[in-house]
Amino acid sequence: MPEFAVRLARPFAEALATGEADPAPSPSGWGSVQVPRSPRLLGRRLDVLTAFEAVVACLVFLVTFNSLAATQNGLTPYWERTGIGPPWSDLTFALVALAGSAPLVLRRRWPLGAWRVALAGIAMSGWVNKSLFQMYDVLVIGVYLLCLYTLAARCQRRITVAAWSASVIGTFVIHPISLPIAVLVLTPIALLGYNVRVRRSAQVRLAEQRRATEEARAAGAVLEERARIARELHDVVAHHMSVIAIQAEATPLSARDDPEKLKAGLAEIRTMSLEALTEMRRVLGVLRDGDGTGDTAPQPGLDRIAELVETARGAGLDVTARVSGPEREVPPGVGLSAYRIVQESLSNAMRHAPGSRVLVHVLHGRGHLRLRVENGPPAAEPAPPAPGTGHGLVGMRERAAMLGGSVTAGPRADGGFVVTATLPLQEGE
Repeated sequence: MPEFAVRLARPFAEALATGEADPAPSPSGWGSVQVPRSPRLLGRRLDVLTAFEAVVACLVFLVTFNSLAATQNGLTPYWERTGIGPPWSDLTFALVALAGSAPLVLRRRWPLGAWRVALAGIAMSGWVNKSLFQMYDVLVIGVYLLCLYTLAARCQRRITVAAWSASVIGTFVIHPISLPIAVLVLTPIALLGYNVRVRRSAQVRLAEQRRATEEARAAGAVLEERARIARELHDVVAHHMSVIAIQAEATPLSARDDPEKLKAGLAEIRTMSLEALTEMRRVLGVLRDGDGTGDTAPQPGLDRIAELVETARGAGLDVTARVSGPEREVPPGVGLSAYRIVQESLSNAMRHAPGSRVLVHVLHGRGHLRLRVENGPPAAEPAPPAPGTGHGLVGMRERAAMLGGSVTAGPRADGGFVVTATLPLQEGE
Protein backbone atom coordinates (compact mmCIF):
# COMPACT_ATOMS: atom_id res chain seq x y z
CA MET A 1 0.00 0.00 0.00
CA PRO A 2 1.42 3.45 -0.87
CA GLU A 3 2.86 5.40 2.05
CA PHE A 4 0.50 8.35 1.57
CA ALA A 5 -2.49 6.01 1.81
CA VAL A 6 -1.14 4.61 5.07
CA ARG A 7 -0.69 8.12 6.45
CA LEU A 8 -4.19 9.03 5.35
CA ALA A 9 -5.79 5.96 6.88
CA ARG A 10 -3.85 5.99 10.17
CA PRO A 11 -5.84 8.82 11.88
CA PHE A 12 -9.14 7.17 10.96
CA ALA A 13 -7.97 3.80 12.23
CA GLU A 14 -6.74 5.30 15.49
CA ALA A 15 -10.02 7.17 15.94
CA LEU A 16 -12.06 4.00 15.45
CA ALA A 17 -9.74 1.97 17.69
CA THR A 18 -9.28 4.37 20.61
CA GLY A 19 -12.22 6.79 20.42
CA GLU A 20 -14.66 7.33 23.25
CA ALA A 21 -18.31 8.33 23.26
CA ASP A 22 -20.10 11.02 25.22
CA PRO A 23 -22.22 9.97 28.22
CA ALA A 24 -25.63 8.64 27.31
CA PRO A 25 -28.27 11.41 27.30
CA SER A 26 -31.45 11.29 29.30
CA PRO A 27 -34.36 9.60 27.52
CA SER A 28 -36.10 12.17 25.37
CA GLY A 29 -37.37 12.67 21.89
CA TRP A 30 -40.09 10.83 20.01
CA GLY A 31 -42.96 9.50 22.03
CA SER A 32 -42.10 11.61 25.06
CA VAL A 33 -44.84 13.29 27.06
CA GLN A 34 -44.09 16.71 28.53
CA VAL A 35 -44.79 16.02 32.19
CA PRO A 36 -42.78 16.77 35.32
CA ARG A 37 -39.96 14.24 35.27
CA SER A 38 -38.71 12.50 38.36
CA PRO A 39 -35.73 10.13 38.56
CA ARG A 40 -38.16 7.25 39.03
CA LEU A 41 -40.06 8.10 35.83
CA LEU A 42 -36.83 8.54 33.88
CA GLY A 43 -35.53 5.21 35.11
CA ARG A 44 -38.81 3.51 34.24
CA ARG A 45 -38.82 4.97 30.73
CA LEU A 46 -35.21 3.92 30.19
CA ASP A 47 -36.09 0.38 31.31
CA VAL A 48 -38.97 0.28 28.80
CA LEU A 49 -36.71 1.41 25.94
CA THR A 50 -34.04 -1.10 26.88
CA ALA A 51 -36.58 -3.91 27.05
CA PHE A 52 -38.07 -2.89 23.69
CA GLU A 53 -34.65 -2.88 22.04
CA ALA A 54 -33.86 -6.27 23.58
CA VAL A 55 -37.08 -7.72 22.14
CA VAL A 56 -36.32 -6.27 18.70
CA ALA A 57 -32.77 -7.65 18.90
CA CYS A 58 -34.14 -11.12 19.65
CA LEU A 59 -36.50 -10.91 16.67
CA VAL A 60 -33.65 -9.80 14.39
CA PHE A 61 -31.52 -12.68 15.66
CA LEU A 62 -34.26 -15.26 15.01
CA VAL A 63 -35.13 -13.95 11.55
CA THR A 64 -31.47 -13.74 10.51
CA PHE A 65 -30.61 -17.19 11.83
CA ASN A 66 -33.64 -18.86 10.22
CA SER A 67 -33.06 -17.05 6.92
CA LEU A 68 -29.45 -18.18 6.83
CA ALA A 69 -30.27 -21.75 7.83
CA ALA A 70 -33.01 -22.21 5.25
CA THR A 71 -32.39 -23.14 1.61
CA GLN A 72 -34.62 -20.90 -0.50
CA ASN A 73 -35.44 -20.84 -4.18
CA GLY A 74 -33.39 -23.95 -4.95
CA LEU A 75 -30.08 -22.44 -3.80
CA THR A 76 -27.21 -24.78 -3.07
CA PRO A 77 -26.94 -25.44 0.68
CA TYR A 78 -24.46 -23.22 2.49
CA TRP A 79 -22.13 -26.06 3.50
CA GLU A 80 -21.81 -27.28 -0.07
CA ARG A 81 -20.79 -23.79 -1.25
CA THR A 82 -18.32 -23.02 1.54
CA GLY A 83 -17.15 -26.40 2.67
CA ILE A 84 -18.39 -25.75 6.22
CA GLY A 85 -20.94 -28.34 7.20
CA PRO A 86 -23.07 -29.06 10.24
CA PRO A 87 -22.71 -28.37 13.14
CA TRP A 88 -20.22 -25.59 12.28
CA SER A 89 -22.63 -24.09 9.80
CA ASP A 90 -25.20 -23.51 12.56
CA LEU A 91 -22.52 -21.87 14.70
CA THR A 92 -21.59 -19.59 11.80
CA PHE A 93 -25.25 -18.66 11.28
CA ALA A 94 -25.56 -17.90 14.99
CA LEU A 95 -22.48 -15.66 14.93
CA VAL A 96 -23.77 -13.74 11.91
CA ALA A 97 -27.21 -13.36 13.51
CA LEU A 98 -25.65 -12.28 16.82
CA ALA A 99 -23.41 -9.71 15.12
CA GLY A 100 -26.44 -8.34 13.30
CA SER A 101 -28.70 -8.09 16.36
CA ALA A 102 -26.51 -7.49 19.44
CA PRO A 103 -25.64 -3.87 18.48
CA LEU A 104 -29.26 -2.91 19.17
CA VAL A 105 -28.67 -3.64 22.85
CA LEU A 106 -25.10 -2.32 22.96
CA ARG A 107 -25.46 0.97 21.08
CA ARG A 108 -26.70 3.14 23.97
CA ARG A 109 -23.89 2.20 26.33
CA TRP A 110 -21.09 1.48 23.85
CA PRO A 111 -21.87 3.32 20.58
CA LEU A 112 -18.45 2.77 19.04
CA GLY A 113 -18.30 -0.87 20.10
CA ALA A 114 -21.82 -1.49 18.78
CA TRP A 115 -20.83 0.04 15.44
CA ARG A 116 -17.79 -2.24 15.23
CA VAL A 117 -19.95 -5.31 15.89
CA ALA A 118 -22.54 -4.15 13.32
CA LEU A 119 -19.78 -3.64 10.75
CA ALA A 120 -18.54 -7.16 11.40
CA GLY A 121 -22.11 -8.42 11.02
CA ILE A 122 -22.46 -6.84 7.58
CA ALA A 123 -19.10 -8.24 6.47
CA MET A 124 -19.99 -11.75 7.68
CA SER A 125 -23.43 -11.53 6.08
CA GLY A 126 -21.90 -10.59 2.72
CA TRP A 127 -19.40 -13.43 3.00
CA VAL A 128 -22.10 -16.01 3.80
CA ASN A 129 -24.43 -15.04 0.97
CA LYS A 130 -23.18 -13.09 -2.05
CA SER A 131 -25.74 -14.21 -4.59
CA LEU A 132 -29.09 -13.00 -3.30
CA PHE A 133 -30.29 -9.96 -1.36
CA GLN A 134 -32.54 -11.43 1.35
CA MET A 135 -34.64 -10.26 4.27
CA TYR A 136 -31.91 -10.68 6.85
CA ASP A 137 -29.65 -8.38 4.80
CA VAL A 138 -32.22 -5.60 5.22
CA LEU A 139 -32.31 -6.18 8.98
CA VAL A 140 -28.53 -6.25 9.36
CA ILE A 141 -28.11 -3.11 7.25
CA GLY A 142 -30.86 -1.36 9.22
CA VAL A 143 -29.13 -2.20 12.50
CA TYR A 144 -25.85 -0.94 11.07
CA LEU A 145 -27.38 2.39 9.98
CA LEU A 146 -28.93 2.85 13.42
CA CYS A 147 -25.53 2.22 15.02
CA LEU A 148 -23.91 4.72 12.65
CA TYR A 149 -26.47 7.34 13.67
CA THR A 150 -25.86 6.65 17.37
CA LEU A 151 -22.10 6.87 16.85
CA ALA A 152 -22.43 10.22 15.06
CA ALA A 153 -24.71 11.54 17.81
CA ARG A 154 -22.44 10.46 20.65
CA CYS A 155 -18.84 10.49 19.39
CA GLN A 156 -16.41 13.15 18.24
CA ARG A 157 -16.47 14.43 14.69
CA ARG A 158 -13.25 12.65 13.71
CA ILE A 159 -14.76 9.32 14.78
CA THR A 160 -17.90 10.02 12.75
CA VAL A 161 -15.82 10.86 9.67
CA ALA A 162 -13.74 7.71 10.18
CA ALA A 163 -16.84 5.51 10.53
CA TRP A 164 -18.47 7.06 7.45
CA SER A 165 -15.26 6.58 5.45
CA ALA A 166 -14.93 2.97 6.58
CA SER A 167 -18.55 2.35 5.57
CA VAL A 168 -18.05 3.81 2.10
CA ILE A 169 -14.76 1.95 1.54
CA GLY A 170 -16.29 -1.29 2.80
CA THR A 171 -19.20 -0.93 0.39
CA PHE A 172 -16.81 -0.32 -2.48
CA VAL A 173 -14.80 -3.44 -1.60
CA ILE A 174 -17.75 -5.79 -1.00
CA HIS A 175 -20.28 -4.52 -3.56
CA PRO A 176 -18.90 -1.70 -5.78
CA ILE A 177 -22.10 -1.29 -7.75
CA SER A 178 -23.92 -0.21 -4.57
CA LEU A 179 -21.46 2.61 -3.78
CA PRO A 180 -23.65 5.56 -5.01
CA ILE A 181 -26.66 4.29 -3.06
CA ALA A 182 -24.49 3.73 0.01
CA VAL A 183 -23.16 7.30 -0.13
CA LEU A 184 -26.69 8.69 -0.54
CA VAL A 185 -27.90 6.71 2.48
CA LEU A 186 -24.88 6.92 4.79
CA THR A 187 -24.22 10.65 4.40
CA PRO A 188 -27.63 11.98 5.61
CA ILE A 189 -27.63 9.54 8.53
CA ALA A 190 -24.14 10.60 9.64
CA LEU A 191 -25.02 14.29 9.22
CA LEU A 192 -28.25 13.84 11.16
CA GLY A 193 -26.43 12.21 14.05
CA TYR A 194 -23.71 14.86 13.99
CA ASN A 195 -26.35 17.61 14.03
CA VAL A 196 -27.98 15.99 17.07
CA ARG A 197 -24.62 15.94 18.84
CA VAL A 198 -23.95 19.60 18.02
CA ARG A 199 -27.37 20.64 19.30
CA ARG A 200 -26.96 18.55 22.43
CA SER A 201 -23.53 20.08 23.09
CA ALA A 202 -24.98 23.56 22.61
CA GLN A 203 -27.74 22.76 25.10
CA VAL A 204 -25.17 21.52 27.61
CA ARG A 205 -23.11 24.69 27.20
CA LEU A 206 -26.22 26.82 27.54
CA ALA A 207 -27.19 24.97 30.72
CA GLU A 208 -23.68 25.51 32.09
CA GLN A 209 -23.87 29.20 31.26
CA ARG A 210 -27.24 29.47 32.97
CA ARG A 211 -25.86 27.65 35.99
CA ALA A 212 -22.85 29.96 36.08
CA THR A 213 -25.16 32.98 35.76
CA GLU A 214 -27.32 31.75 38.63
CA GLU A 215 -24.25 31.14 40.76
CA ALA A 216 -22.92 34.60 39.96
CA ARG A 217 -26.32 36.11 40.75
CA ALA A 218 -26.43 34.23 44.05
CA ALA A 219 -22.89 35.32 44.87
CA GLY A 220 -23.83 38.91 44.04
CA ALA A 221 -26.86 38.67 46.31
CA VAL A 222 -24.63 37.38 49.11
CA LEU A 223 -22.18 40.24 48.62
CA GLU A 224 -25.02 42.74 48.52
CA GLU A 225 -26.44 41.30 51.73
CA ARG A 226 -23.03 41.44 53.38
CA ALA A 227 -22.68 45.07 52.33
CA ARG A 228 -26.12 45.83 53.74
CA ILE A 229 -25.24 44.15 57.03
CA ALA A 230 -21.92 45.97 57.26
CA ARG A 231 -23.58 49.28 56.39
CA GLU A 232 -26.33 48.83 58.95
CA LEU A 233 -23.96 47.77 61.73
CA HIS A 234 -21.58 50.61 60.89
CA ASP A 235 -24.36 53.18 61.04
CA VAL A 236 -25.62 51.85 64.36
CA VAL A 237 -22.30 51.34 66.10
CA ALA A 238 -20.24 54.25 64.77
CA HIS A 239 -22.66 56.96 65.88
CA HIS A 240 -23.19 55.68 69.41
CA MET A 241 -19.54 54.79 69.92
CA SER A 242 -18.50 58.28 68.79
CA VAL A 243 -20.84 59.87 71.31
CA ILE A 244 -19.69 57.51 74.06
CA ALA A 245 -16.02 58.20 73.32
CA ILE A 246 -16.55 61.97 73.35
CA GLN A 247 -18.61 61.82 76.55
CA ALA A 248 -16.05 59.60 78.25
CA GLU A 249 -13.31 62.08 77.36
CA ALA A 250 -15.24 65.24 78.22
CA THR A 251 -17.00 64.15 81.42
CA PRO A 252 -13.89 63.91 83.68
CA LEU A 253 -12.71 67.33 82.49
CA SER A 254 -16.03 69.09 82.98
CA ALA A 255 -16.85 67.47 86.33
CA ARG A 256 -13.57 67.61 88.22
CA ASP A 257 -15.07 68.99 91.43
CA ASP A 258 -18.74 68.37 90.75
CA PRO A 259 -19.96 64.86 91.58
CA GLU A 260 -23.38 65.63 90.14
CA LYS A 261 -21.94 66.50 86.73
CA LEU A 262 -19.83 63.37 86.87
CA LYS A 263 -22.88 61.31 87.73
CA ALA A 264 -24.91 62.92 84.93
CA GLY A 265 -22.10 62.34 82.44
CA LEU A 266 -21.76 58.69 83.39
CA ALA A 267 -25.54 58.32 83.18
CA GLU A 268 -25.44 59.77 79.67
CA ILE A 269 -22.71 57.31 78.70
CA ARG A 270 -24.76 54.46 80.13
CA THR A 271 -27.85 55.63 78.24
CA MET A 272 -25.96 55.80 74.96
CA SER A 273 -24.47 52.34 75.58
CA LEU A 274 -27.92 50.87 76.18
CA GLU A 275 -29.25 52.57 73.06
CA ALA A 276 -26.36 51.15 71.06
CA LEU A 277 -27.04 47.66 72.40
CA THR A 278 -30.75 48.01 71.65
CA GLU A 279 -30.07 49.14 68.09
CA MET A 280 -27.57 46.33 67.53
CA ARG A 281 -30.02 43.75 68.85
CA ARG A 282 -32.72 45.12 66.57
CA VAL A 283 -30.45 45.00 63.52
CA LEU A 284 -29.17 41.52 64.31
CA GLY A 285 -32.72 40.34 64.98
CA VAL A 286 -33.87 41.56 61.57
CA LEU A 287 -30.88 39.89 59.90
CA ARG A 288 -31.42 36.63 61.77
CA ASP A 289 -35.17 36.49 61.09
CA GLY A 290 -35.12 37.14 57.37
CA ASP A 291 -38.64 35.75 57.00
CA GLY A 292 -40.07 38.72 58.81
CA THR A 293 -40.98 36.88 62.01
CA GLY A 294 -38.41 38.69 64.12
CA ASP A 295 -38.59 42.07 65.76
CA THR A 296 -41.28 44.18 64.11
CA ALA A 297 -40.42 47.45 65.87
CA PRO A 298 -40.63 50.42 63.48
CA GLN A 299 -37.42 51.50 61.79
CA PRO A 300 -36.07 54.96 62.64
CA GLY A 301 -37.06 57.70 60.22
CA LEU A 302 -37.36 61.46 59.87
CA ASP A 303 -39.34 61.69 63.09
CA ARG A 304 -36.27 60.62 65.06
CA ILE A 305 -33.79 63.08 63.58
CA ALA A 306 -34.55 65.37 66.51
CA GLU A 307 -33.13 62.68 68.82
CA LEU A 308 -29.91 62.65 66.79
CA VAL A 309 -29.68 66.42 67.13
CA GLU A 310 -30.10 66.25 70.90
CA THR A 311 -27.51 63.51 71.18
CA ALA A 312 -25.03 65.54 69.12
CA ARG A 313 -25.64 68.58 71.31
CA GLY A 314 -24.97 66.45 74.35
CA ALA A 315 -21.65 65.46 72.78
CA GLY A 316 -20.57 69.11 72.49
CA LEU A 317 -21.72 70.13 69.02
CA ASP A 318 -23.66 73.34 68.43
CA VAL A 319 -26.41 71.89 66.24
CA THR A 320 -29.19 73.79 64.53
CA ALA A 321 -31.98 71.85 62.81
CA ARG A 322 -34.24 73.29 60.15
CA VAL A 323 -37.08 71.80 58.12
CA SER A 324 -38.48 73.57 55.04
CA GLY A 325 -41.05 72.81 52.41
CA PRO A 326 -44.48 71.21 52.79
CA GLU A 327 -44.04 67.96 54.66
CA ARG A 328 -45.12 64.88 52.73
CA GLU A 329 -45.45 61.24 53.59
CA VAL A 330 -42.03 59.62 53.25
CA PRO A 331 -41.66 55.91 52.40
CA PRO A 332 -40.06 53.86 55.21
CA GLY A 333 -36.97 53.08 53.14
CA VAL A 334 -36.39 56.74 52.34
CA GLY A 335 -36.96 57.73 55.96
CA LEU A 336 -34.49 55.12 57.22
CA SER A 337 -31.84 56.19 54.71
CA ALA A 338 -32.34 59.85 55.61
CA TYR A 339 -31.98 59.01 59.30
CA ARG A 340 -28.77 57.01 58.70
CA ILE A 341 -27.25 59.72 56.49
CA VAL A 342 -27.87 62.42 59.11
CA GLN A 343 -26.62 60.07 61.81
CA GLU A 344 -23.37 59.36 59.97
CA SER A 345 -22.87 63.04 59.12
CA LEU A 346 -23.23 64.04 62.78
CA SER A 347 -20.91 61.22 63.83
CA ASN A 348 -18.28 62.49 61.41
CA ALA A 349 -18.68 66.00 62.80
CA MET A 350 -18.19 64.66 66.35
CA ARG A 351 -15.00 62.86 65.34
CA HIS A 352 -13.41 65.39 63.00
CA ALA A 353 -14.84 68.74 64.15
CA PRO A 354 -15.56 68.54 67.91
CA GLY A 355 -17.31 71.60 69.31
CA SER A 356 -18.14 72.99 65.86
CA ARG A 357 -21.36 74.56 64.69
CA VAL A 358 -23.53 72.21 62.66
CA LEU A 359 -26.57 72.90 60.50
CA VAL A 360 -28.99 70.07 59.68
CA HIS A 361 -31.39 71.12 56.92
CA VAL A 362 -34.22 68.88 55.73
CA LEU A 363 -35.97 70.10 52.57
CA HIS A 364 -39.21 68.49 51.36
CA GLY A 365 -39.22 69.07 47.62
CA ARG A 366 -41.47 67.88 44.82
CA GLY A 367 -40.90 64.17 44.51
CA HIS A 368 -37.69 64.17 46.51
CA LEU A 369 -36.20 64.73 49.95
CA ARG A 370 -33.02 66.77 50.22
CA LEU A 371 -30.70 66.68 53.22
CA ARG A 372 -27.84 69.02 53.96
CA VAL A 373 -25.56 68.62 56.96
CA GLU A 374 -22.68 71.07 57.19
CA ASN A 375 -20.30 71.81 60.01
CA GLY A 376 -17.80 74.58 60.58
CA PRO A 377 -14.15 74.16 61.43
CA PRO A 378 -13.38 72.25 64.63
CA ALA A 379 -13.38 74.25 67.86
CA ALA A 380 -10.98 71.76 69.45
CA GLU A 381 -8.23 69.45 68.27
CA PRO A 382 -9.90 66.42 66.66
CA ALA A 383 -8.97 62.97 67.84
CA PRO A 384 -6.77 60.88 65.55
CA PRO A 385 -8.78 58.58 63.26
CA ALA A 386 -9.41 55.12 64.69
CA PRO A 387 -8.40 52.02 62.75
CA GLY A 388 -11.10 50.75 60.41
CA THR A 389 -12.85 54.10 59.94
CA GLY A 390 -13.48 55.82 56.64
CA HIS A 391 -16.42 53.75 55.34
CA GLY A 392 -19.20 56.15 56.34
CA LEU A 393 -19.29 58.18 53.13
CA VAL A 394 -19.25 55.01 51.05
CA GLY A 395 -22.19 53.66 53.04
CA MET A 396 -24.14 56.90 52.57
CA ARG A 397 -23.61 56.84 48.83
CA GLU A 398 -24.68 53.19 48.66
CA ARG A 399 -27.86 53.91 50.60
CA ALA A 400 -28.77 56.78 48.31
CA ALA A 401 -27.91 54.81 45.17
CA MET A 402 -30.23 51.96 46.20
CA LEU A 403 -33.10 54.48 46.19
CA GLY A 404 -32.04 56.14 42.95
CA GLY A 405 -30.61 59.17 44.75
CA SER A 406 -27.18 60.64 45.26
CA VAL A 407 -24.83 61.93 47.96
CA THR A 408 -22.13 64.56 47.55
CA ALA A 409 -19.62 65.42 50.25
CA GLY A 410 -16.61 67.69 50.45
CA PRO A 411 -14.75 70.29 52.48
CA ARG A 412 -15.67 73.96 52.77
CA ALA A 413 -13.28 76.81 52.24
CA ASP A 414 -13.22 77.67 55.96
CA GLY A 415 -12.16 74.15 56.96
CA GLY A 416 -15.64 72.80 57.54
CA PHE A 417 -17.40 69.98 55.75
CA VAL A 418 -20.74 69.61 53.97
CA VAL A 419 -22.80 66.57 53.04
CA THR A 420 -25.74 66.87 50.62
CA ALA A 421 -28.11 64.01 49.84
CA THR A 422 -31.04 63.83 47.43
CA LEU A 423 -33.47 60.94 47.87
CA PRO A 424 -36.47 60.33 45.57
CA LEU A 425 -39.72 59.87 47.46
CA GLN A 426 -40.59 56.99 45.14
CA GLU A 427 -38.02 54.31 46.02
CA GLY A 428 -35.99 53.13 43.04
CA GLU A 429 -36.63 56.22 40.86
